[in-house]
Amino acid sequence: MSVTESAPPAPPVATVRVPARSWRSELRAVKIVWRRELIRFSKDRMRIVTSLIQPLLFLFVLGSGLQQLSAASTHGVDLKTFIYPGVLCIAVMFTAMFSAASIVWDREFGFLREMMVAPVRRGSIVVGKCLGGATVASLQGVILLALAGTVGVPYAPTLIVGVFCLQLLLAFSITAFGVMAAARVTQMQSFMGLMQLVVMPMFFISGALFPVTNLPGWLAFLNRIDPLTYAVSPMRSLVFAHLDLSQQAEAALNPGITWFGWKVPVALEVFTVFALGMLMLAIAIWEFNAGE
Repeated sequence: MSVTESAPPAPPVATVRVPARSWRSELRAVKIVWRRELIRFSKDRMRIVTSLIQPLLFLFVLGSGLQQLSAASTHGVDLKTFIYPGVLCIAVMFTAMFSAASIVWDREFGFLREMMVAPVRRGSIVVGKCLGGATVASLQGVILLALAGTVGVPYAPTLIVGVFCLQLLLAFSITAFGVMAAARVTQMQSFMGLMQLVVMPMFFISGALFPVTNLPGWLAFLNRIDPLTYAVSPMRSLVFAHLDLSQQAEAALNPGITWFGWKVPVALEVFTVFALGMLMLAIAIWEFNAGE
């Protein structure tokens, strides 16, 4: 080819148009992540069944087995009825943590990186994940809510709606905590170990299985700083409000939470769960923005 001949034209370069961010695109991202969690949960029937085993063991095996031993200290209240609010919380708590654990799976298989490069804010992905985990955990809690009649708890409409709202709030807060923890964990084994280290002590210290009156000083202190305590207490207050209990039983089994002798109102207990959930959500969003 002579030097006077012109070079062939370069092939056209494909252009990629990234849509501008808007509140509509962010809401769409939240909806997609939320819907993905529901689809994964609905297709995993084994997960639905296995996540119910532990709460049912606490409720019917432990509750029935220890009933005779604790009959005097529960003022005639069935032990299954007493621990029922705590079992509602543990069912939501474990399901929410397992929902947050899927972030570790997504990171190991590379799907999380694909979500991170999407033209949406990472905070929208975190919010969608927390809402999805909260919805899944609340739906799981509805199954145990349907068993209320088997432990002497009435199916009052106000009770059902109130318990479901508390479960939804607790599920959101626990999922936000799990997402915050999963943001820095790279292996599923490490996350499961962290869950056993944190979640199980939270459950046993919260007073879900025992009254919080006349506790040793060290246990009373741990009970007051346990975040789950502020979900178990209003859940128990709501359930007990629909039961016919004596004043002695109410005072012994549901004394509420006190700060230096001041009884914390139920509304403040619920707000504490909400505030902790929002704090965990903010930390999780910050970690994802600062991370990969």
